[in-house]
Amino acid sequence: MRWLGPIFREIFGLFVDDGSLALIILCWLTVVALLLPQVPVPLAWRGAALFAGLAITLAWSCLRHIARLERHSG
Repeated sequence: MRWLGPIFREIFGLFVDDGSLALIILCWLTVVALLLPQVPVPLAWRGAALFAGLAITLAWSCLRHIARLERHSG
Protein backbone atom coordinates (compact mmCIF):
# COMPACT_ATOMS: atom_id res chain seq x y z
CA MET A 1 0.00 0.00 0.00
CA ARG A 2 3.01 2.34 0.19
CA TRP A 3 2.92 2.63 -3.57
CA LEU A 4 -0.41 4.51 -3.46
CA GLY A 5 1.09 7.66 -1.92
CA PRO A 6 3.54 8.39 -4.75
CA ILE A 7 0.87 7.64 -7.33
CA PHE A 8 -1.58 10.12 -5.79
CA ARG A 9 1.16 12.76 -5.46
CA GLU A 10 2.05 12.30 -9.13
CA ILE A 11 -1.57 12.58 -10.24
CA PHE A 12 -2.03 15.69 -8.06
CA GLY A 13 1.15 17.13 -9.58
CA LEU A 14 -0.31 16.75 -13.07
CA PHE A 15 -2.99 19.32 -12.21
CA VAL A 16 -1.37 21.44 -9.51
CA ASP A 17 2.21 22.55 -10.02
CA ASP A 18 2.38 24.93 -7.06
CA GLY A 19 0.22 23.91 -4.13
CA SER A 20 0.51 27.24 -2.33
CA LEU A 21 -0.62 29.12 -5.45
CA ALA A 22 -3.65 26.86 -5.79
CA LEU A 23 -4.50 27.30 -2.10
CA ILE A 24 -4.22 31.08 -2.24
CA ILE A 25 -6.39 31.22 -5.36
CA LEU A 26 -9.05 29.09 -3.68
CA CYS A 27 -8.93 31.30 -0.59
CA TRP A 28 -9.25 34.47 -2.68
CA LEU A 29 -12.19 33.04 -4.63
CA THR A 30 -13.86 32.14 -1.34
CA VAL A 31 -13.33 35.64 0.04
CA VAL A 32 -14.70 37.21 -3.12
CA ALA A 33 -17.71 34.89 -3.20
CA LEU A 34 -18.61 35.22 0.47
CA LEU A 35 -17.55 38.70 1.53
CA LEU A 36 -17.84 40.95 -1.50
CA PRO A 37 -21.62 40.49 -1.87
CA GLN A 38 -21.90 41.89 1.68
CA VAL A 39 -20.05 45.09 0.71
CA PRO A 40 -22.18 47.74 -1.02
CA VAL A 41 -20.00 48.34 -4.09
CA PRO A 42 -20.92 48.28 -7.78
CA LEU A 43 -20.71 44.96 -9.57
CA ALA A 44 -17.89 46.24 -11.79
CA TRP A 45 -15.75 46.87 -8.71
CA ARG A 46 -16.29 43.31 -7.58
CA GLY A 47 -14.98 42.04 -10.90
CA ALA A 48 -12.02 44.39 -10.64
CA ALA A 49 -11.31 43.17 -7.10
CA LEU A 50 -11.44 39.55 -8.26
CA PHE A 51 -9.06 40.29 -11.14
CA ALA A 52 -6.68 42.35 -8.98
CA GLY A 53 -6.45 39.67 -6.31
CA LEU A 54 -5.75 36.95 -8.85
CA ALA A 55 -3.20 39.12 -10.69
CA ILE A 56 -1.39 39.94 -7.44
CA THR A 57 -1.40 36.27 -6.49
CA LEU A 58 0.08 35.27 -9.85
CA ALA A 59 2.74 38.00 -9.69
CA TRP A 60 3.67 36.96 -6.14
CA SER A 61 3.99 33.34 -7.21
CA CYS A 62 6.19 34.30 -10.19
CA LEU A 63 8.45 36.42 -8.00
CA ARG A 64 8.78 33.56 -5.51
CA HIS A 65 9.67 31.17 -8.32
CA ILE A 66 12.28 33.58 -9.74
CA ALA A 67 13.83 34.05 -6.28
CA ARG A 68 13.96 30.28 -5.83
CA LEU A 69 15.68 29.86 -9.22
CA GLU A 70 18.23 32.57 -8.41
CA ARG A 71 18.93 31.03 -5.02
CA HIS A 72 19.62 27.62 -6.58
CA SER A 73 21.66 28.89 -9.52
CA GLY A 74 23.76 31.44 -7.62
